[in-house]
Amino acid sequence: MAYDFFASLPLCVFALKKSMKILVRGTNWIGDAVMSVPALRELRRIFPDAKISLHTRSGVDALFSDAKFIDEIVTFDKNRWAVKDVYDNAQFLRDDNFDLAVLLPNSFESALTTFLTRIPRRFGYNKDVRGLLLTDPIAVPEWKNRRHEVFYYLHLIAEIERRMLGRETVLQTDPDVTLDIPDERKAAAKRLLSDNGINLSQKLIALGVGSTNSRAKRWPVKSYSDLSDKLQTEFDAQVVLVGSKGDANVAAQLQQQVSKRVIDLTGKTNIGEAAAILSVVDMLISNDMGLAHIAPAAGTRTIVIFGPTNPETTRPYSAIAEVMRKQVECSPCMLRTCPIDHRCMTWISVDEVFEAANNIFNANSQDFF
Repeated sequence: MAYDFFASLPLCVFALKKSMKILVRGTNWIGDAVMSVPALRELRRIFPDAKISLHTRSGVDALFSDAKFIDEIVTFDKNRWAVKDVYDNAQFLRDDNFDLAVLLPNSFESALTTFLTRIPRRFGYNKDVRGLLLTDPIAVPEWKNRRHEVFYYLHLIAEIERRMLGRETVLQTDPDVTLDIPDERKAAAKRLLSDNGINLSQKLIALGVGSTNSRAKRWPVKSYSDLSDKLQTEFDAQVVLVGSKGDANVAAQLQQQVSKRVIDLTGKTNIGEAAAILSVVDMLISNDMGLAHIAPAAGTRTIVIFGPTNPETTRPYSAIAEVMRKQVECSPCMLRTCPIDHRCMTWISVDEVFEAANNIFNANSQDFF
């Protein structure tokens, strides 16, 4: 078959062109997008002269608007899986004559889309039956559920380097998840905060109280409201709520329970604006959600509360992110709704989270006073 022939071609055949054109199908969730940053950085490093285009969902694209490791962002809207959408995307991408496709998500749809584009080399994990649509199906590593997700994406790039370049350098350095937020975006974030009544001379703590894709990931609203009041009282801090439109109902519940004023920006910013806000606040405290990955990647100290999910594989990959978690017999269950008493979250007390925040502020007091 044609794709077997192309898969056997050495890199020098593609090098006859002025530069290689690479299409990367991006991940579907914000947290996964941040965890894929080291892989994207390594792809740029091993193909420094290539034109790298990121094909990603609209809404996620703003996260990469200033990334130096990609050259172009191509967005698509995906509300549901439809054959017409796949065909239209493939037809649109085919005109760009890509040489290499890198599929970060495991979906069948992403494999079918790139198959229809007729891109000569198509790398992705061999999940379900989609391996038939790839020129280079990569076996899912046996350590998939034991190592952090950043290494899952990096392993894919390492296989590309080994097969196409005959080298093995990708896994020799520490993964870099850093997101660079330019000064002008930080300045715009500060103006937005100021316009919403935030006094920028005081400590500012962001709370991420929602979690769009799982109710079980949410620390109780009452706990967040008590924590908000305590943070403001003890630190003379201000609190801003951040999150997507899907988190707005939870944020509204918190507003009804707090005794001290909070600024609610939940659902009022796009992901690029949210990332900029998180780069200028002093701390984020949140559930296991996309913003918990963005904040430390942007340089902000973060406390993330874990319950039903596994921090070993999906915690923020950063030394400035701290995980709060209780060891209970049923966690991690990966369920979206708890069938019992939600003990993995309810057993985490307000005082414990406050103490963690207090320790961070005390250890870094020179940065705040």
